[in-house]
Amino acid sequence: MRRLFRIATVLLVVAAGVTILSAAAEGARVVGEVRIDERTTDLAIDSPSLGTTAMVRVLVPSNYIARPEHSFPQLWLLNGCCADQDTVPTPDYLGWAAHTDVEEFTADKDVVVIMPAGGYAAFYSAWRSGKPDWETFHTTEVRQVIESRFRVNQTRAVAGLSTGGYGAMAYAFRHKGMFAAAASYSGLPNTLLPTAAQLIQLILVRQGHGPEDLWGSQWRDHTAWSARNPFDHVDDLRGTALYVSSGNGRQAGNPWSTDPIEAAASASSRTFTDRLRLRGIPVTVDYYGDGTHSWPYWERELRTSWPFLAAALKLA
Repeated sequence: MRRLFRIATVLLVVAAGVTILSAAAEGARVVGEVRIDERTTDLAIDSPSLGTTAMVRVLVPSNYIARPEHSFPQLWLLNGCCADQDTVPTPDYLGWAAHTDVEEFTADKDVVVIMPAGGYAAFYSAWRSGKPDWETFHTTEVRQVIESRFRVNQTRAVAGLSTGGYGAMAYAFRHKGMFAAAASYSGLPNTLLPTAAQLIQLILVRQGHGPEDLWGSQWRDHTAWSARNPFDHVDDLRGTALYVSSGNGRQAGNPWSTDPIEAAASASSRTFTDRLRLRGIPVTVDYYGDGTHSWPYWERELRTSWPFLAAALKLA
């Protein structure tokens, strides 16, 4: 309830245009900043890449103010698609804050957490028409804004759930060296696996888009799909610390009920990690058995993968 109250308050304050600021980053401008508490800041960024304004939540560690000479590594947390829209929609940049204990969990961690909007069904990519271009928004605009406004260093890790898990791996291979580690929780790192491709197109249609609006047809536009498919570019992930997890789609205690989205994520993830191993690329996996496509498992996976992320962020 406390989280929901804070979310509602933030939305009202941002809508009212409180604390209008500006800062250049490849043409992007910070047009709103709301400080929620001493750890939490929400930024509204007017983005040329998106053609609109999008939000980012930033969490600093509890000792951020007490260590004015220290710079902190960055942990980017990417949201997924659609799970919040069945009841009361939660803005996607607040997904992690609303549904997990990330605020409490990271309070004593020496890391700045960046949780950007990702656009429902946007798939962390430039769309076929060129806009929106979420990839440029995140890897250029948001990155430059964060690094100009917060005391962060150049050591970064990225983790995401569902479509955000895909985004974590896609950004890691398409921007080699930007992230020391990438973690996918119930993601789709092999988008051209038939069940994954069908799921991507179903998500697009359910969100009111055409099934080919993202990258075109997976058959006629195979090159465009492949260019953004982590499975097809595993060699570009060599040297990045990798973590992949998923459940099998079954509810604990109910083997007859299967979550088809988690089952598709599991199949996509397993083919991806099989290929990594075939190519001799290290990967840490947690295929934890029973588990559905839902927040309790992703909250648990953030905690489970923390030692892995901390090591990459040079905190271990």
